Amino acid sequence: MTDPMSFTNDMPERLPQAGGAEPAVDLRRLISDHHARVYRYALHLTGSANDAEDVTQQVFLMAQQRLHQLRDPSKAESWLLSIARTSFLKSVRRKRPVDAASLELNVSEIPAEVAEDTIDRELLGRALAMLSDDYRLVLLMYYFEDASYREIAEQLELPIGTVMSRLSRAKGKLRAVLLEQQGFEVPIAVPDAARPRGPHKSSNPTANRTEASDG
Repeated sequence: MTDPMSFTNDMPERLPQAGGAEPAVDLRRLISDHHARVYRYALHLTGSANDAEDVTQQVFLMAQQRLHQLRDPSKAESWLLSIARTSFLKSVRRKRPVDAASLELNVSEIPAEVAEDTIDRELLGRALAMLSDDYRLVLLMYYFEDASYREIAEQLELPIGTVMSRLSRAKGKLRAVLLEQQGFEVPIAVPDAARPRGPHKSSNPTANRTEASDG
């Protein structure tokens, strides 16, 4: 992996904001603290080490330009992951349009989350890399970013029903890949490093994100 600080050699310690105010976050500290996490997320998104490095570098270059937007340093990680996802989506959309019409819109059941630590990070990464961009993206947004169905729908410009259907199918695809890799069925869980840091999700799949879906 490329030295995370290599492209900051000519940067000032702090970048000036509009009006001459200093940003709340030091860019070099931001890179030092979050580069590994952003790279792992980009690797899961792209399935390619080279592409992950490109996305990661793009994230911090964009962060340099938008540092004034980060008002709360405690939200730096989620802010950077959002930039990574946006960068990835733009690259995907340049390659081909997303065909939402090809997905089922009626969902009778969404699999519930299961116990933690069932799948190690390396195995999960390999399995995610085998999924299509569409499936991989909704899984990462749901688990890594703790995005609600409505948030995913808004950011991907899809109906909520499509998001739910895609997430359900993505879980099924991931389960099938893990079954093939492991030789026995493995329930889908997310390792600690990948689990969302937001409020605990209900084990009742119909209750999850009710507020977000109904609001």
